[in-house]
Amino acid sequence: MRHSDPYEIPTFVTHLECPATGERFEADTVQGLSSAGKPLLVRYDLDGIAASVTKTDLAGRPDGMWRYREFLPVRRTEDIVSLGESATPLVTLPRLAAEMGADEILVKDEGRLPTGSFKARGLSMAVSMAKELDLTRLAMPTNGNAGAALAAYGSRAGIDTYVFCPDDTPEVNVREIAMQGAHVWRVNGLINDCGKIVGAGKEAMGWFDVSTLKEPYRIEGKKTMGLELADQLGWQVPDVIFYPTGGGTGLIGMWKAFLELREIGWLTGPLPRMVAVQSTGCAPIVRAYDEGADHADLWENAFTIASGIRVPVAIGDFLILEAVRDSGGFAIAVSDEEIAAAQERVPATDGLLLCPEGAATFAAYERSLADGLVSPEDRVVLFNCGNGLKYPMPPAERSLDHTQPIDWESLSEE
Repeated sequence: MRHSDPYEIPTFVTHLECPATGERFEADTVQGLSSAGKPLLVRYDLDGIAASVTKTDLAGRPDGMWRYREFLPVRRTEDIVSLGESATPLVTLPRLAAEMGADEILVKDEGRLPTGSFKARGLSMAVSMAKELDLTRLAMPTNGNAGAALAAYGSRAGIDTYVFCPDDTPEVNVREIAMQGAHVWRVNGLINDCGKIVGAGKEAMGWFDVSTLKEPYRIEGKKTMGLELADQLGWQVPDVIFYPTGGGTGLIGMWKAFLELREIGWLTGPLPRMVAVQSTGCAPIVRAYDEGADHADLWENAFTIASGIRVPVAIGDFLILEAVRDSGGFAIAVSDEEIAAAQERVPATDGLLLCPEGAATFAAYERSLADGLVSPEDRVVLFNCGNGLKYPMPPAERSLDHTQPIDWESLSEE
């Protein structure tokens, strides 16, 4: 193996594993769900990683998700499919923190990634592995952003992509998916209905299903949010993470990252409390958490303005609930009214435009703070998972006639 390229480095995947049964599956082969129908997790030689790389080594590499190559599954550098996944910033909300009596509020703004959302991480990894495993046709259901990322990375890799969206998916997302080269259809149903189409078409169309957690690698891309967050905080972690939870890949992935970092000795002390944030119009994880259940039942008639968390049933439900409980966190649902209010308040106060799902995390934090679920001294990180520019905004229709006298006093009254 060549070592002149800083990214041509050893990899440490040992096998894939069913978290429900412990059954092992061979790495470097095409895998979907386990024999028990559960998501597969990638396992690594963590001792080998600890012996191979240091924090100082990472600090000498360019930032972004690919600086953590030893922790990731892609074997060959030439198989990496990238559109420039730089590290996303931690943005403070100082005026809001002062209003709420909190020491600090941090937002990890994933909207800065290619395709404008955190889905770029998971799909960059999944498409890279599809390339490495010689897959030529991929399909998925989406509420918008994941499909856009699959389309972009699939086109980059020269892989054919098929995407199915609920018919009320935001127009900008559907057009983005089409413009980036995917075959895209609107479907008269929810994301789980779209997923049934993907599953039913596997034999006839010969595509591989890259639905959330139905392949092992999107979670490894999302895991880089946890690696990157710890890196940005000097290999420390926040007290609490509020994460918008639909399929839950990012929450599961971050918790996996923190456990791996603790195993190799890079993290010591308490790990973050993981908070799953949902909408009251679609809250299967919150209901299961409140009931003490290990699995979440289908949520009927799901509806929310935060379409990214409108997931009526999640195949990784037990992994989400396990991460929330093992971390000492909780699950919370906020209303669409609270989401909309946060989406207006945060940019107007602190200048950071949020997507609806990101606004849900702010609303959840505000409620949790008021209810004593978190303290003002807790260091919290809220995840804004998409660029707010991709979503509808309230109209702004005031105008001036430059040929007429201007009533200056009225301007300040507006």
